Amino acid sequence: MERYTGTTSRGIRTPIIRNGDDLCQIVVDSVIRASENENFQLHDRDVIAITESIVARAEGNYISCDDIAYDIQRHYPEGEIGLIFPILSRNRFSLILKGIARGAKKITLLLSYPNDEVGNPLVSLEQLDEVGINPLSDILTESRFKQLFGEYKHPYTGINYLNFYREIIEAEKCQAEIILANDPRAILNYTRDILVCDIHNRERSRKVLENCSDGLVYGLSDILAEPIQNS
Repeated sequence: MERYTGTTSRGIRTPIIRNGDDLCQIVVDSVIRASENENFQLHDRDVIAITESIVARAEGNYISCDDIAYDIQRHYPEGEIGLIFPILSRNRFSLILKGIARGAKKITLLLSYPNDEVGNPLVSLEQLDEVGINPLSDILTESRFKQLFGEYKHPYTGINYLNFYREIIEAEKCQAEIILANDPRAILNYTRDILVCDIHNRERSRKVLENCSDGLVYGLSDILAEPIQNS
């Protein structure tokens, strides 16, 4: 039979996944039920993708902000940490930041601009051009950034991420300082102990800092990389 379509993707609705559930059976039942009710066929070599979040939920394999705080204190006993290049996210990084702040005394947050590494903007290129800012070389404090660009909000979420991240940190009784630059070494003007938070360039960022700093340099992958507190 001649084909008229290429690859087709479908989102399959499942029951709420809870700790201890038989995820394999739930997935099989949900796909078959969807196929029968939505009248589509299953074929050899079809692919089923399952998000890591529901795997973790079924296994009970996830961590709390207190767990993060505990391991941050183990890695950074002095309590002052420079976080470099986290993504701007309400649900992917904000809870991690909450846990880090809970275990720290002061966080200096280095954000890349005009975008984070996945494209979320803090400011537009046109706005940078208007005020003569070069993102390749210029280091901006939070106050200078706001003086130049005001209270910039993400065009889709409507969130001012400078304020949002500051509020998260300070809610944990942790001192916050925010700077904006694209050279990871800029953080060394403020603190010597660093947590590398970028994703795609994390190896380079870490290597650059290890070559320049006599302090502690870890990546997010080093936090909770082993069991803690009888977990």
